[in-house]
Formats: sequence, structure tokens, C-alpha cells
Amino acid sequence: MVYGYIRVSTDRQSVENQRFEIVRYCKKNGIAIDQWIEETISGARSPEKRLLGTLLDRAKQGDLIVCSELSRLGRSMYIIMSILHNLLLNGVNICTIKDNYRLGDTLQSKILAFALGLVAEIERDLISQRTKEALARRRSEGVRLGRPPGRKSDRLKLSPHEGEIRRLLAEKVSKSEISRRYGVCRKTVISFIKRQIQPSNETFSLAYNSA
Repeated sequence: MVYGYIRVSTDRQSVENQRFEIVRYCKKNGIAIDQWIEETISGARSPEKRLLGTLLDRAKQGDLIVCSELSRLGRSMYIIMSILHNLLLNGVNICTIKDNYRLGDTLQSKILAFALGLVAEIERDLISQRTKEALARRRSEGVRLGRPPGRKSDRLKLSPHEGEIRRLLAEKVSKSEISRRYGVCRKTVISFIKRQIQPSNETFSLAYNSA
């Protein structure tokens, strides 16, 4: 599969320039786009909260993702490196037109994958260290940390896979099959759907019916 990925930050921006660049590049190189993924969202949001997250879950070894430039994947270097590292580890090829990056099953790509993984790991360690220091400072100032007693955590085990689970539900995949796919019990899947997916669907339905 060949995916064309397009992202703009606001609805005032047009996706047509990016689409034109990708179409022209693919025509020149004899590539046919099988599916387009377009979204209007900030690149600062994590991939799991974007259509990009669904694309990353769906892409398989040998697939190709074409986008206009690396900045379309994310606004921070950490997000971009993490995405590239995971794609390379999963054997998914990616090329960006403006940056002229070609990442695939080559020695250079494998070296880059190692470097990206190392840098991402260092960045995670630095973030963790900064977080610990900030928490220690707040404790010393007498600030009470953690969520209020009795309040449930907003993050669930299946949260990183929300986009993919929504797609599977739309395709009528059973809850049992979803639980096997993610290595959790069926009750966990049911609880996640009730808490994370059904409320948003109901909100959308109410907004749609009141329009």
C-alpha cells in the first residue's frame, strides 16, 4: 500500500498545495497513491490523537508513506524521531518531498534508525529527569500532587490504540477479537468503549441532531 499523508494546522490553510506536490512526485517516479489521509490538526498533538496514529497502526512492512515534508508528521523533533524510528523498525518506507528524505530497507536507513532510537531514548530520559525535578520542587513548596481522591485516571491501557479500535468497531470486529489483538481481557475492552468511545459518539450524535 502507498499512502499519501497531508496535514494542515488550521482550516484556513489549504491541503491542495501538499496534494499537488505529492501527485507530481508520484507521477514522476511511477508511484500510485492507494489511499489519502488528510487532517486539519496541530502537529503538536501526539500521533495517537490524530489520523496519523491510525495510519501508523495500519501500515505494514513494505508499505510506503509519502508526505511533503517531515514537519507534516509533527512539530517537535522528538515526535518526528519517534515516528521515523517506529516506521523503520516495522519496515515501513517513507519519503518526504521537500526534505528529500528516503527512508527504507537500506543500510543508511538502518543506521539512521539506530541513531534516531538512541536520540529518542536520550530525550525520554531528559524529559523524565526534568519531570522528576519539577515534581520534587512542587512537593517542597507544599503542593499536593496526583488526582483528587475518588477520581479515575483519564488514561487507560488501551488509550494509545483508540483510533484503531474505533476503526475496528466501525468494521464490526467483535470485542473478543479486539481483546485478543491487544492482549487484554474482554471486560477491559468493554470498559474502554463505554468510557472513551461511547461518550464521544453520543456527544457527536447530540451535536448532529441539534444542528
